[in-house]
Amino acid sequence: MADKDRLVYSTGPEGRINCPNCGKTPCACPEGLAGEARKRTQTEPVRLSFRRTGKGSGLTLVEKLPMHPAGKEDLLKKFKKRLGVGGTVKDGVLEIQGDRRDFIRTELEAAGYKVKTLG
Repeated sequence: MADKDRLVYSTGPEGRINCPNCGKTPCACPEGLAGEARKRTQTEPVRLSFRRTGKGSGLTLVEKLPMHPAGKEDLLKKFKKRLGVGGTVKDGVLEIQGDRRDFIRTELEAAGYKVKTLG
């Protein structure tokens, strides 16, 4: 048996989970948004809503986004930079400070997502 055929243990990127959309590790989807594969697999619309939180300006919530968790982080980073606000990803839901529903709806629809605005 040649050395290259020998089974070895690896903790490198080969052991990571590939992106469900592009199949690569790390994800190669443009701007964290999935390509044609995501458009074909989206069965329900992305939910976009606004929630008041105490005395603050509230949160815009983006739920049911069919995207790899790393892609969600990248997308949130893009939104935060463009809007000049804070935000986080909690349990797969993007939370962006302030009422930014119009901007986010426009961006997601331009990327090919179906978006449903709640409340």
